[in-house]
Amino acid sequence: MKIIVCGAGQLGKSIVSYLAKGNNDIIVVDDNQYDLDEISKEYDILPIQGKPSHPDVLERAGAKDCDMILAVTDMDEVNMIVCQLAYTLFNIPKKIASVNSKTFVDPLWGMLYNDNHLPIDLLISPDIDIADNILKILRYPGCSGILPVLDEKYYIMTLNIKEGCPLLNVPLMQLNQYEDIDISVVNIIRNNNSFLPDMYETLQLGDEINILVEASEVYSTISAFGLEKPANERLVMFGGDEISEYIGDKIENDDSIISCRLIEEDIDKARRLARKLNHVVVINGEMMSDVILKEADVAHADAAIALTDNDKDNILAALLASKSGVGTTIAVINTPSYNNLMFNIADNILVYRSAITISKILKEIRKAKIKEAYSVARELGEIWEIKLEAENMCCDRKIGELSLAKTCRVFAVLRNNDLIYADPTFRLECGDILLVYVDSTAVKQAEQIFC
Repeated sequence: MKIIVCGAGQLGKSIVSYLAKGNNDIIVVDDNQYDLDEISKEYDILPIQGKPSHPDVLERAGAKDCDMILAVTDMDEVNMIVCQLAYTLFNIPKKIASVNSKTFVDPLWGMLYNDNHLPIDLLISPDIDIADNILKILRYPGCSGILPVLDEKYYIMTLNIKEGCPLLNVPLMQLNQYEDIDISVVNIIRNNNSFLPDMYETLQLGDEINILVEASEVYSTISAFGLEKPANERLVMFGGDEISEYIGDKIENDDSIISCRLIEEDIDKARRLARKLNHVVVINGEMMSDVILKEADVAHADAAIALTDNDKDNILAALLASKSGVGTTIAVINTPSYNNLMFNIADNILVYRSAITISKILKEIRKAKIKEAYSVARELGEIWEIKLEAENMCCDRKIGELSLAKTCRVFAVLRNNDLIYADPTFRLECGDILLVYVDSTAVKQAEQIFC
């Protein structure tokens, strides 16, 4: 697939890091030569220097025979213009734009985005999506990730197995009987390697696991693993960007939040947020300063969220908060290379910007007929939600007959509103909705099976 990515900033770079894993020809357009040079050092892309909103630049990038264009610059208006040019001048089949302004994503103006007005096939709002993800984690203290699937009737939860967990060394086939919980273990990450466990595998200290659980059983499942924490009622945020503004706006009328303080070093950003957020205390100052941390009352916070554009600052801020006794610390990470730090920075939760953004566009770049798709396990794998249509070759076949790679698995089937933890002998039927774990190394093979 030939894909043009307009924007070589952090968002564009995170998207390219994922697209580069597949069989794609990637062209990156940006007027900042430094950003292009940086992204070219890491990935096999064709850099084109110039303004993405100029027709001649897009033509030079090969827009005439492009399969997809992603407009992910820092300017919403530029991204919209790029999609208009892609449609009017180059007839690019798939046009995706990043738009974070709350005005542009307001459902009131939803009629704008069609071929007669603004021809954008898929609108993504990375900052809003990241904020929503963080709010979900805050809502369920004890888990380090939560992903709604199957129309939000079920969740994929990420849990870190810690000392004192009552399910340590218990075989997976006994989990449901041991604590009276109904779950399916999707995968385990151990020593930074992801694998699909068999029924005899046991949970080990330090494991990170993804499990499927019914939405109504989230709290009881967290408790069964011994991971329950107090409610997150007092918040501290580091960094005053769009993500923190969205979180602050969402908690304005949330009675479960007692207080929220935000530390921002830039005086102009701090003033802007102070004007917009009525119930968030905005503090202007150095976020690593003991004086500022004391003013923000970090020591008595239930949760701290680091949201700056700098990964190192986010990790350090989360670490400082953790050492101050904060129970839940969250750091937004832009660079996948920080994966190896997952268990080296206390109990900090790392929220991967690229994984959340990619999840929004994943089904558009996969060749399989996917209902929904999500990047999981620190971008080591994907979860596909697939509805079997009559023409699908998987219908009336046993799961074990699908020739899936050993690193992939159909771990659940929804049939007539009943969820089934299927084994290889289970025969699939037309209308079934499958949940499939696909390892990042086996995407092409899985695409052929579910095409």
